[in-house]
Amino acid sequence: MSTSQQTDPLIGRLVDARYRVRARIARGGMATVYVATDLRLERRVALKVMHGHLSDDTVFQSRFIQEARAAARLADPHVVNVFDQGQDGDMAYLVMEYLPGITLRELLREQRRLTVPQAVSILDAILSGLAAAHRAGIVHRDVKPENVLLAEDGRIKIGDFGLARATTANTATGAQLLGTIAYLAPELVTRGMADARSDIYSLGILLYEMLTGEQPYKGEQPMQIAFQHATDSVPRPSVKNPGVPEPLDELVLWATEKNPDDRPSDAREMLDRLREIERELGITPNVTRTTPLGILRDDGAPSGDLTAVLPAAAGTGPTLAVEEVDNATALRRATRRRRTRGGWLIAVVILLAALAGGLGWWFGSGPGSMVVVADVAGMTFTEAQQRLAQDSLTAVEQGQNSLEVEAGRAIGTDPPSGSRLDKESEVTVLISLGPAEVQVESLVGKDKAEATGILDSHGIAVDGETGLFGDAAVDTVVGVTIHPRAGGDNVSCGEGCTVHEGDTATLSVSLGKLPAVRGLSVDDARGTLSDAGLEVADSVVEQPDEEIAAGLVIGTSEREGGGAWRPGDPVTLIVSTGPPLFPVPEVIGMTRDQAIQELEAAGFQVDYSALWAPFPDEITEVASSNPAAGSMLTKGTRVYIEITVSG
Repeated sequence: MSTSQQTDPLIGRLVDARYRVRARIARGGMATVYVATDLRLERRVALKVMHGHLSDDTVFQSRFIQEARAAARLADPHVVNVFDQGQDGDMAYLVMEYLPGITLRELLREQRRLTVPQAVSILDAILSGLAAAHRAGIVHRDVKPENVLLAEDGRIKIGDFGLARATTANTATGAQLLGTIAYLAPELVTRGMADARSDIYSLGILLYEMLTGEQPYKGEQPMQIAFQHATDSVPRPSVKNPGVPEPLDELVLWATEKNPDDRPSDAREMLDRLREIERELGITPNVTRTTPLGILRDDGAPSGDLTAVLPAAAGTGPTLAVEEVDNATALRRATRRRRTRGGWLIAVVILLAALAGGLGWWFGSGPGSMVVVADVAGMTFTEAQQRLAQDSLTAVEQGQNSLEVEAGRAIGTDPPSGSRLDKESEVTVLISLGPAEVQVESLVGKDKAEATGILDSHGIAVDGETGLFGDAAVDTVVGVTIHPRAGGDNVSCGEGCTVHEGDTATLSVSLGKLPAVRGLSVDDARGTLSDAGLEVADSVVEQPDEEIAAGLVIGTSEREGGGAWRPGDPVTLIVSTGPPLFPVPEVIGMTRDQAIQELEAAGFQVDYSALWAPFPDEITEVASSNPAAGSMLTKGTRVYIEITVSG
């Protein structure tokens, strides 16, 4: 158990003689949440206890009671159940179902961005829970990743209805406008008004963040972010993540329209469209679906709707009807007291809400004992540590890969900048390790599209392509060159390599075999090679060829520098001059057989008068040859020799 847990006075305490506090789960600006044991029912519960310095504030007491009432009116498998609400001395508390697991914020920190099926599954569950709330006339008003719970058993629930209000009472002023700036609807910024469509806008921002790993609007100060909500349009998620399908692009744009009338009217309408998209994309959400309870009518009979007003348990307090009246009276009295304390203060808060999008929380009733986490992005860890120490916060270093932030610099903090924490709390400073190292498999022999997809999955973009003539099939990868993002020598990656996200690649792709030109005329050969993208020289090289007739193309010159031919290379044609010519040897004075042997060795055929055949060779002598010695003839030409006999 941590030191902070050991020093927490509530650990081990028995609350209201029923709930034994075991450990602290989380701490927020308004309350701390503990895991406790309900001794009466022998089950684990989550106990939400209002901060002590807020217990005397009627505004926060009203919000605390309001959260219990809003959540208790809902009985939906995707809404965190509220079991009880009470007071133990000066301590106000809520009892909720305990869901071991993580929040959507923690999942986003771990994965950066979610896959399309993950995002669709989570959005399906959130919309189901909000649809029940909207049907019951409840606007959540604080939809954000911190309020979406992902249980270990696969259940997905939305909780923390601390800002929820009836849709008929939809104005927001002062401390009521406490929604997180990053997810704030434009109408809350400009008019301080909220209804079910404001939840839809927050959901659109949430879906954008799940698909891209970041929020659409960023700024140094909350006022800058609020201004962007009021003036800018949310971009398509596919701009940041090309893997996002167009239907989800359109769903984000629809949900985040500036004019509320242009958005889905409520969560049910958006859920219906999401279900159509699920069918289009072939996605089956991995969410827990159970049969919802029905609303109870005043006579106790089920109405068939999907949300429910839970009756008070016997012996646990007044009935719901009495609680409604008491709470309404308390809220009216609190409102009158606030008015008497100074109408000018309300006017100032309303003005700030309209101009800055709900800065009342930061500059109004926020817990004075807490400090704001400073923005340390871009600093070294030492610089960030010193800056956080100025606010009495302790920095803890944690490495994280990043494409955008150079190694050794801070990406951000956990909790993020702008969060409010107790003094002496630990803040994790995320220090960039630079791009993540990736192992790329062998790509030679794969289709160009397949290789591009593999590289893209590793965060490596293909920024160029080189065509090569060769024996491989067309569009087959024959080589890959990786260009390191950080600079340095290129890496040959055809047979696999270890590189980094953010690097780029050039593919060498087969264009098939070089066109054959042997036996073509010079003009036809020029046209064929030019069509293939080669630069054919005007001059030609001539040489004899025993097979190719004079004037026809034998082939092409060797590529300068060797290697495979590629478009744009210069090439020279080799043209045949016909078969080669050879000189007739000198045979005059030789005997008959000597002359025949000499001429045949030179490649010629020999003719002579048959009259001289019977004579012995040694008495014969060649007197002349036709053609004469030195004549240039093709091999196989017949040469006639004139023979005389002596003695």
